[in-house]
Amino acid sequence: MTLETLKTQRAFGGTQGNYRHQSEAVGTPMELAVFQPSAERHPGPRPVVWFLSGLTCTPENFVVKAGAQRVAAELGLVVVAPDTSPRGVSLPGDTEHYWFGQSASYYVDASAAPYSEHYRMFQYLSAELPALVAEHFPVDMSRQAVSGHSMGGHGALLLALRQPGRFRRVSALAPIASFTTCPWGELAVERYFGGDLAAAQAFDPTCLLQGGASLPSTLIDQGDADPFLKEQLRPEVLQQALTARGVDHRLRLQPGYDHSYFFVATFVEEHLRFLAEAF
Repeated sequence: MTLETLKTQRAFGGTQGNYRHQSEAVGTPMELAVFQPSAERHPGPRPVVWFLSGLTCTPENFVVKAGAQRVAAELGLVVVAPDTSPRGVSLPGDTEHYWFGQSASYYVDASAAPYSEHYRMFQYLSAELPALVAEHFPVDMSRQAVSGHSMGGHGALLLALRQPGRFRRVSALAPIASFTTCPWGELAVERYFGGDLAAAQAFDPTCLLQGGASLPSTLIDQGDADPFLKEQLRPEVLQQALTARGVDHRLRLQPGYDHSYFFVATFVEEHLRFLAEAF
């Protein structure tokens, strides 16, 4: 698979790069950002952490705002930040709301037309992109972990729940606990799945846990001043499902923090260290 380099920049002895490729899964060009630590300091194939971003985001948000490169360089982690939705296509209603369509794929495989043609983000993240990264970067695919913020936290949980054994650990920052039962997800259920709730629930982390899926050791942080806490994110629903399933987890409510990248930047180091302990 061909990978085009858009730019590379030196950071903490390593390299932060932005790349583009033509995706077969979604049928459009897709961009991703990859941080590689120093090959001299960390020779050989390195473990990889996938970080999925939230609503309205591109790969640039995490790369520029989170400040993860310093810690990744120290720990010898390759950090991959994919895009949040297909790009370069215009579908009915895909720009009307920030919580649906462009930059709001919920990392699902849509089953209803016209979205089913391109919105196959789960397939992209579970198969095509890992193969591309393994081909072009010195990564050890036996050592993977996944994290994400908001919609990306939902995506991180989703990938791990539906791909048991792929990730050694999981973390999430202010994840959407159950997109099929919150206002943000109403349009996704209606348009990505044609209103088929059962089809949508196959991509809902809380529903998957309730159905018997499980996770490796998991860390979740949530700010208690998050304006979306009660109506959209609902961590108590996720907490109940994790506990009932017996998942080894910590879900921490952090006083005074909101939903912004200031929150992400505050806790990203701890999350990377937690994930790296499994390597």
